[in-house]
This record gives sequence, structure tokens and C-alpha cells, in this order.
Amino acid sequence: MALSLFDGSDTAQAQATDLVAQALQGADDGELFVEKRETQGFSFDDGKLKAASFDESQGFGLRSVTGETAAYAHSTEISAAALKRAAALCKSMSRTGGGQLAASPERTNQKLYSAHNPVEAIGFAEKINLLQKVDEFARALGPEVVQASVSLASDWQSIEIIRGDGSIHRDVRPLVRFGVSIVSARGGIQGQGSHGLGGRGDTASYLTEELWQGAAREAYRQSLVSLDAKPAPAGETDVLLGPGWPGILLHEAIGHGLEGDFNRKGTSAFAGLMGSRIAAKGITVVDDGTIPDRRGSLSIDDEGTPSNCTTLIEDGVLVGFMQDRLNARLMGVKPTGNGRRQSYAHAPMPRMTNTYMLSGDRHPDEILKSIKKGLFAKSFGGGQVDITSGKFVFSCTEAYLIEDGKITAPVKGATLIGSGADALTRISMVGNDMALDPGIGTCGKQGQGVPVGVGQPTLRIDRLTVGGTAA
Repeated sequence: MALSLFDGSDTAQAQATDLVAQALQGADDGELFVEKRETQGFSFDDGKLKAASFDESQGFGLRSVTGETAAYAHSTEISAAALKRAAALCKSMSRTGGGQLAASPERTNQKLYSAHNPVEAIGFAEKINLLQKVDEFARALGPEVVQASVSLASDWQSIEIIRGDGSIHRDVRPLVRFGVSIVSARGGIQGQGSHGLGGRGDTASYLTEELWQGAAREAYRQSLVSLDAKPAPAGETDVLLGPGWPGILLHEAIGHGLEGDFNRKGTSAFAGLMGSRIAAKGITVVDDGTIPDRRGSLSIDDEGTPSNCTTLIEDGVLVGFMQDRLNARLMGVKPTGNGRRQSYAHAPMPRMTNTYMLSGDRHPDEILKSIKKGLFAKSFGGGQVDITSGKFVFSCTEAYLIEDGKITAPVKGATLIGSGADALTRISMVGNDMALDPGIGTCGKQGQGVPVGVGQPTLRIDRLTVGGTAA
């Protein structure tokens, strides 16, 4: 359990608890969120340390919720004076209410990660030496390598949540992310590849020689594939999605549409469809924040609610949404542990944790052999999604043609175009090889970024529109 973040400040915890209770009188819900954070980052580029950063921050955010209206005040100063000013603002909103304060979350959470500080777990000099070693290894992988970049980011977050009834919820969250990027060149053509990994586990576990060499080799392999890639053809075709990271398409095109706020407001393509079949039989999608050490996992969310494994789609039927406390209360359901915020300076909202599709019963080779002509999308880069319509455009960073059930030539410039709701109905085969991404995802929503995980098994999607660059 974390030590109180009020220790050593001029705001006693008892006084803070009293101020929170006063500020939330007449409100329906609310909390004081106190945070202390340390972040450290390094980047190596072609044998040189190009950037090194360290940041230490702290602050609080006080929220009062009346109906669907929220007052929010935050400050970098943890003091009696600052908290009194914030309480006065929130109290001015709750006076207009007369609500009964919602019950605090139950304490059923599990400890999903250690409280170690990854910023301090390995010394500064040791981190620099390791990155230099990775950089040298990456540049020596082959004559085609013209540039290599290595990065390491460490994050330590300690939070304390005080609710109106005086209950206190604490968590300490470590986070590590390591990545390698390589640019190769041949005959005037350049190709790029990258690979990363991370999570909330012990820092050293992500930096073993086997893992960092594997990451460098994978980045190199991708860069060579892109050198040989030809322009992708355009048109409607069957698409094979690989396991793991391609779940980012599921996250963006479908996951956001299953967050509570969009459905309460009726702006999601899935609004009003609870209990309806929205996908083919055999498709089950969950959001699971309870996986130990995963990047998107949380012992408690940023409102104090224990994280859950929430089933969203079961055997093709819509059965659940991801909820924070505000939207859950207004929709008459229980919060699911998905109330998340980027920092103390942001109010919480429904956000994904680790969102993935469960395995089916088909072998990946069987799915591949079933496609006479199509596209194998192994990895994705950026994409755009419209939550209201569910329409998406995703660019493939690694893709291949499929001819007569075999993966053949690599292609570049391929984009997948469609609608999340429609794509769900076009999934005709689900593999038995579900995998999670290596721990690198960050999700953006309304200007806030939070760490997330994605995953899926091999999938066949029938007749999806592919944008290409072939003449």
C-alpha cells in the first residue's frame, strides 16, 4: 500500500478528508485524486545519447458530480489553501443539487503488480550502457542498416483517492516501455522497422539480452521486408489479420464505441443495441484490466473502483459496456473499473484497459488456406475512426498478398477501410492463437492519453475494402 501523499505537506490527511466531505455535500458523487509521479526517458541514435529526461510532478484534482454535470478543480500545490479554493468551487456546483452521495467502491481489488519504482530500479549509468550495447548490436545486424534508434521510458505513479465518506483508496503503478527502430537502405530505397515491449512488471524483466536482441532483430526484419515491398493493389478483398498487435483495429474501430459515455449520449454506432447480435457467432470480446503486469492493467481505476474483466460481446451478442462511475449511475448499471484519467489535471472518463478478442477453434493455417486471393495484414500503424458512424481507415505497416492460400509478396501503402459494426459481421473465421500485444499501446481520447493493451487471434474478414497505391 502506498504511503499517504499528504505526508510531509502542510495539508494533513484528516483536514483533506473533511474538506472533501464538505465539498461533496449535496452532490451525487465525486472524489479527491492526489498524484505523485516520476518519469524518465532516454533515446540513443547511432551511437550517441540524443536525449535524456527526468520529471517529477505532483498535484491534486477535486471533482464534484451533480446529475451529469461535473465541477473539477486541480492544482500542482498540495496545500490547505489550494484545497480550500478547489472545495469552494466544487461546493458552488453541488449546492444546486440535493443528491445522495453514491456509495464508495468495494475493496475487492487484487494486487496486479509490484510497487517498485522503475526510474530507480536500474541506475543511470547502467541504463546508458545497456542502450549503447543495443544500439551497437542493431547497427551491426546487416550492411543495409543506415540508422538505429533505441528508447527506454520509465514511469512511476503513486495515487491516493479520498471520497466523500472518508474512505481512502491507494495504488502505486510502475510502467516500462522499451523500443528499437531501424532504417535500412538498398539501391536508393529505404525501409523502416520497429519493435517494442513493456508493461508494469519488474524493469529488468523487459531488458534481458534475449528480449532486447529479439526486438532489434525484429525491427531489422521489418525494415528488410519494407525494402522489397511493392505497391498494394486497391479494391475489395478477403483480409487475414494476424494475432496480437492487429487488435489495435478492434480497439479503435469497436472498443471506443463500447465505452459508456458514447452509448449514454447515443453517439455510438452501438447505442441502443444491448442484447442484440452485432457480430458473427463465435466472437467474444472482453476488456480485462486484471491481467498481472500488463500495460493496461490497474489494481483500481482512477476513481477507486477495482478493475474487472468485462465481457462486451459474447458469442456475437452485445452484452456490456465499459463504465466509469458517472455514466454507470446515469445508465442504472454498475461501474466496471474503467474510469481513467491521464493525470490529476484531468477528470476521469470511461476508457479501455486491455481489450481483446478470445480465441476461436480454427488453426491459423486452415484460415490462410481458405483464402484464394486476399491480403495478410500483419501489423498496423496509425488510423482514424469516427465513433458515431464507426467508420475507420487503418494503414498497414507490414502486409502481404495472399494467393491460392499462401502468403506471397510483401506490399506497401495498404490501408483497410470500413465500418467497425460492419466488419464485425464479416468475420468468418476465428483462430485458436489469441495473443496480446508486446506492451506498447497508448490510447488517446478527448486529449488524454493512457496506457492500454490490445489483442486478438488470427481472423478472416470477408470482402473488406483495401486502399492501395498500385497503378
